[in-house]
Amino acid sequence: EVQVVESGGGLVQAGGSLRLSCAASGFTFDEYAIAWFRQAAGKEREGISCIGGSGRRTYYTDSVKGRFTISSDNAKNMVYLQMNNLKPEDTAVYYCAADLEILGYGMEYWCTDGTQFGSWGRGTQVTVSS
Repeated sequence: EVQVVESGGGLVQAGGSLRLSCAASGFTFDEYAIAWFRQAAGKEREGISCIGGSGRRTYYTDSVKGRFTISSDNAKNMVYLQMNNLKPEDTAVYYCAADLEILGYGMEYWCTDGTQFGSWGRGTQVTVSS
């Protein structure tokens, strides 16, 4: 059974950093992509970063590019999202999602689409105070 579990959320001041973790089980990283999504109160879910190809391929949306870094530890079946220079608008519940990677298409075309992912964690709250 494919499972992902997020951890690492919390309260941080603007400009601070947090590292989210996603513990994965039931699949291999060489076949699956893992994505981070977030949903702020009253807003639609937003895909923000993805990793695939056992960590060889990554993607970031413009809203987090240059501030967030996604990485994987294949030996530990872990994916991380290092978030630096956090802003109040980053406040949201952050979700980890996993599914078979779609090959032959750039990640920008599919990996921020939540319908492409069948396995989701329960989310972890990130709150950034101003």
